[in-house]
Amino acid sequence: MRDLTRLPKAHLHLHFTGSMRHETLLELAERDGIVLPESLVRDWPPRLSAADEKGWFRFQRLYDVARSVLRTEEDVRRLVREAAEDDVRDGGRWLEIQVDPSGYGARFGGITAFTDLVLDAARSAAESTGLGIAVVIAANRTRHPLDARTLARLAAQYAGRGVVGFGLSNDERRGTTSEFAPAFAIAERAGLSLVPHGGELLGPASIRSCLDALHADRLGHGVRSAEDPALLERIAEAGVVLEVCPTSNVSLGVYSDLTSVPLPTLLAAGATVALGADDPLLFGSRLEGQYATMRAAHDLSDEQLAELGRMSIRGSRAPESLKDELLGEVDDWLKADPGD
Repeated sequence: MRDLTRLPKAHLHLHFTGSMRHETLLELAERDGIVLPESLVRDWPPRLSAADEKGWFRFQRLYDVARSVLRTEEDVRRLVREAAEDDVRDGGRWLEIQVDPSGYGARFGGITAFTDLVLDAARSAAESTGLGIAVVIAANRTRHPLDARTLARLAAQYAGRGVVGFGLSNDERRGTTSEFAPAFAIAERAGLSLVPHGGELLGPASIRSCLDALHADRLGHGVRSAEDPALLERIAEAGVVLEVCPTSNVSLGVYSDLTSVPLPTLLAAGATVALGADDPLLFGSRLEGQYATMRAAHDLSDEQLAELGRMSIRGSRAPESLKDELLGEVDDWLKADPGD
């Protein structure tokens, strides 16, 4: 078996605060006297479930606590730099990190100032690590759809200047998907990728709403399309990318174990799949871990893993020249002696 850390790959599903290293969380919390719950200290990674709204609330509370340790501009720069370093170590060559600026604007001078900070941090991290980095701005489906329009206009303002997509995150069971359509129309006119979450906590009907109302060209998760063959066929034919995050699917109780994550079903249907880590801070597994767990759970061959790497690259918004370069490197990985 070839070394998965050497397989070139793009990372398309990584949340901003959720990308933080555990040791960084502990260090920043100690610096400012922030008391963390035991599930983020000695019991880390926390035991989570989102089978009901109470379970999701506990998950979101931990996320909010983690966000609270980011107090200075240097904290933000450190988070982005370390996320880039971690991806590079795992074979990442392109990263699209997702952030909702409204969650940080109050502390960092507003959503525009915070977006400027993140983009500058991404540029610096790209220069120091060699990793290509872009940003996806995401709205929160638990907030009013008008807030999403504000963020869509912000994302459109930065289209072509480091922002490549517009998303919709948080509890999939909250809000009405179609009410966010005007926000996604703004992003679509700006030429951004449309990347809402759908098809993880809810099933095929949620995915159809994302496709029909939001014109999604990528789906955050989308894994439950495996439950509806006709829907999965539609996704495959349209080339909609599924950002599958196996470790978080199991941690949140969507599937009982990694062997139940229906990756083989998705691949057999011809779907484009990009494996992602989602929130390593809460789920305890980074990018390479998603490939390793799927290799072990489904006995994937190196050829299948290489194709997963290719699909992540093709599904990204990386420059075409970089995509060509990385696809060639995937071929080289597959040609190399497994013992090298």
